[in-house]
Amino acid sequence: METIRNLMSTEIWQGKTLSDLLTLEFLASTAGSILGALVILFVGWTVSAWLQRRIVKLSRRNKHLDDMLFDFLASIARYVVMGFTVLFVLNTFGVKTTSVVAIIGAAGLAIGLALQGTLSNVAAGVMLILFRPIKTGDFVEVAGKMGTVKDINLNFTELADLSNVQVIVPNSEVWGNIITNYSTNDTRRAEWTFGVGYGANLKAAEDIIRDTIMADPRSHAAPEPFIQVTNLGDSSVDFLVRVWCDASVYFGYRADMTRNVKEALDAGGVDIPFPTRTMIQASAD
Repeated sequence: METIRNLMSTEIWQGKTLSDLLTLEFLASTAGSILGALVILFVGWTVSAWLQRRIVKLSRRNKHLDDMLFDFLASIARYVVMGFTVLFVLNTFGVKTTSVVAIIGAAGLAIGLALQGTLSNVAAGVMLILFRPIKTGDFVEVAGKMGTVKDINLNFTELADLSNVQVIVPNSEVWGNIITNYSTNDTRRAEWTFGVGYGANLKAAEDIIRDTIMADPRSHAAPEPFIQVTNLGDSSVDFLVRVWCDASVYFGYRADMTRNVKEALDAGGVDIPFPTRTMIQASAD
């Protein structure tokens, strides 16, 4: 209402009756302002659209730039340009833009108080888009959920879990919790624990484990594999094995090596024990 009163109090409108407003003379006197406003709107709309396209094309031309980040920046740039355009249009009609800015600020405060939860997701979405701890295509664990990132927008992050089920996580839950990104590094270290019997030849068992794992082309020779006895269990001597591989093959590689090593130890005559319990029954005498 304050904006309308300011508009009606300008020199163009002041003292005019309804009949005056409908006269050709008055329309002619305001034609310049109307035409100027239309020109400003056209120019603002054109410039904002052009700027948005330019920012988006910049990311598309350079594969090292993140498309989603630049899409977000392009939208922000367009809204900013259109906001200034509206202020210029109001100024053309003599409206004091300071009052308009005050109204927008008050409305923004009221909306912010009413939508605190939603705005926290938006704020977290901005942080995720700007700092990029995760991006589309990454395999991550966030807020207790594991899956591949399909989309990150201002409100939520979309995952596809291991069963290809859609999982929607609010951005505040993503940004406010520990993020585990399994796709950031190109390599990962796979780890196993293999137990052999106390009567087994430990050197022979170590050689079998090493030869079996390093025979697989997915195993990295550098950094050097770690294969050592690290625990004397209740019924087994445990080897801790750590070998590097490409992150993209980690899960299949780890499962294959578990089976291959077990079969190789069996073929080499190395006993793989299982827990046993000796029961002594007291005599009735």
